[in-house]
Amino acid sequence: MVSAVSSISSMIERPAGVAGVSSFGISPGAGASGVSPVSFGDVMSQVATNAIDTMKAGEAASISGVQGKASVQQVVEAVMSAEQTLQTAIAIRDKVVAAYQEIARMAI
Repeated sequence: MVSAVSSISSMIERPAGVAGVSSFGISPGAGASGVSPVSFGDVMSQVATNAIDTMKAGEAASISGVQGKASVQQVVEAVMSAEQTLQTAIAIRDKVVAAYQEIARMAI
């Protein structure tokens, strides 16, 4: 599971000719001086990396729980966090697929 998310995060890049979020005048900490703009691809890559880390932490907590090295509460918290991250990743995937299908249906 984690390796599948890793491969997706490595494939995320901005196609040529597609403007980043910063090109539309949106940047994190708008109004702050010295803050470099961030592209949408960078944000999605960071989200995927964080999701991978959360999934790995959930798996590690589960293994520790089975071995008796972690409390039940720690295992439940880590697994619930991983579940929430997975549900978010699935929702994002569904939105991307729906957007792609909408674009595919457009008249040329």
